[in-house]
Amino acid sequence: MHYHRVLVASVEPVDMEVLGAACDAVERYFQAVCYIEDPLAVPESAYDPHRGQYRSDVILGYLRLLIPKNVEKLIAITELDLFVPGLNFVFGQAALNGQEAVVSVARLRPEFYGQTPNTPLFLTRVRKEVIHEMGHLYGLDHCPDRSCVMTFSNSIVDVDAKGEDFCPRCRALLEERLKIPPASGAP
Repeated sequence: MHYHRVLVASVEPVDMEVLGAACDAVERYFQAVCYIEDPLAVPESAYDPHRGQYRSDVILGYLRLLIPKNVEKLIAITELDLFVPGLNFVFGQAALNGQEAVVSVARLRPEFYGQTPNTPLFLTRVRKEVIHEMGHLYGLDHCPDRSCVMTFSNSIVDVDAKGEDFCPRCRALLEERLKIPPASGAP
């Protein structure tokens, strides 16, 4: 069996518990061996002082230059608040069928919305967004099934409403792309 090599890195320091949750999700859903890299510096050109946010597309371009040859995918986790032109914010962004993705945990924290800290809820949200962006790296588009992890999240309510797993259609597409034989007894 082929195991994909995935590197999880932080852009600026991120708590090891968050990186561990990201790695666990990658290994569980993508038959991957996950490695955690030292924190990366944020590219200065990513910051937009008028918005007080960072452009995720600029960060992706930066990550593309840093992917080691012995790694198939690189997913960066950051505390920075991300956006792309045309949107107020993004939870993450990935190069469709590419090698690099970024997930921001800033808006995944309950505290961002004035709520009490809730570590289990926060880590569930992190896993969902990591799985979602990794799905894009393996060629999956947004899914109309609102329970599928590949559904588009326009708000934290959407993140909380979707599941942490793939719907049967997205699971089948992913297995085909990963070259993983379907699990016995799977629907």
